[in-house]
Amino acid sequence: METLILSIDTINQMLNRFIWGPVMLALFLGIGLMFTVRTGFFQLFKIRLWLGNTLFACFKKTDARKTKDKNSISQFQALCTALASTMGTGNIAGVATAIAAGGPGTIFWMWLSAFLGMMTGFAEKTLGIKYRYKNKDGFWVGGAMVYIERGLGLKWLAVLFSIFCAFASFGIGNMAQINSISSSLYNSFDIPPIWTGVVVASLVSLVIMGGIKRIAKVTEKLVPLMSLLYMIGAFAVLAANADAIPSAFSLIMKEAFQVKSVGGGIAGYGVATAMRIGISRGVFSNEAGLGSSVMVHSASDVKEPVIQGMWGMFEVFADTLVVCTLTALVILTSGVYNMETYLANTAANIPNLDGAPLTANCFSSVIPYGAQFVAVSILCFALATLIGWSYYGERAVEYLFGTKAVFPYKLCYVIVIVIGSVASIRLVWEISDTLNGFMAIPNLIALVLLSGEVVQLLRDYLKKQH
Repeated sequence: METLILSIDTINQMLNRFIWGPVMLALFLGIGLMFTVRTGFFQLFKIRLWLGNTLFACFKKTDARKTKDKNSISQFQALCTALASTMGTGNIAGVATAIAAGGPGTIFWMWLSAFLGMMTGFAEKTLGIKYRYKNKDGFWVGGAMVYIERGLGLKWLAVLFSIFCAFASFGIGNMAQINSISSSLYNSFDIPPIWTGVVVASLVSLVIMGGIKRIAKVTEKLVPLMSLLYMIGAFAVLAANADAIPSAFSLIMKEAFQVKSVGGGIAGYGVATAMRIGISRGVFSNEAGLGSSVMVHSASDVKEPVIQGMWGMFEVFADTLVVCTLTALVILTSGVYNMETYLANTAANIPNLDGAPLTANCFSSVIPYGAQFVAVSILCFALATLIGWSYYGERAVEYLFGTKAVFPYKLCYVIVIVIGSVASIRLVWEISDTLNGFMAIPNLIALVLLSGEVVQLLRDYLKKQH
């Protein structure tokens, strides 16, 4: 067994270096930059417009822009289900892992990928609504595979995306999530990981067997509550360490462009390492460019594609630029993390405090029972992600094999939860990164080829507003 795991690790490291090499990083940033420039920096200069159509629209009693379709879900439910799949361990354990592995500079590259990724997310969700269709049961069918097939006529590329998405659902959406839940509950409450795996698998199965309507009902209640509680806890830590916040921002900017030293002393992390880890962790967290959350956005009751595109922007904004930033500042201001110590330990092959335990210790430095608070937060965040990603995998499998394959997929998904609860945390994260990269390739190709349609849809929408 140990030999098999070592072989998997070796092969995955080779694939990971390829898929997250300079070309892939340039693709993620370049495509986001392309949409940003071609839309006139829409996410920046039209912030009042897209916030008015997303966050502030939640407070409106009626909205004529919605359909009356009983089989669809509300735009807020679509957002919550999408956020359920993005606001997972990437926001808590993923940020800590990024800082431990690549230094504080990774946060800058996470910010940059999110800022540009807002427009990538906009493009995905806009295309998702434009090309969606209803199946024989009257439910909306949409996703990256749909606009790849119907927009480009490239069925083989749509199949390729669906295959990668199905596999990725077991990584980013499953094993990475349950692994963080089990490790945090073990560290905080001494609960055996296998017990956690069995209980969580049972809870998830109860929800996902009820389809998208039940998933949406659960996530629209769970996501806002867990996000609010986590942010309150983070603000409490930051309030106690307010004088260290300017230094944290300074360290992030300095280390983002830090070149490794050549002579004596401890070398820095390096720009290339910070870029690679920061961008990949950013994508892991907000999923902009993966094409995954398009599936649930396509089930929304919205009429206008551009409106749903704005919800896609808000999704990336809330996930990375708000929640991930709060976690990063908590880690960098608490005093638990020390960059020089981490570098020295790495050079001496001494394990560093990493992932969820690092974040937990940072909260514990200010909040009584902070480790337990983080453990419960991870449980809620990751449970929601497990539920949301099961839907993505289900859509991909149904596209490939039809409805008959959905139940066997759900069964496998539940079993993998138990397996992931006792897996190696480093290997789980690295495999998840690799699967993310492979899934993104077909989607990014489609976004480039369909970019003209996205820009035109936005221009037409903006003309109607004047």
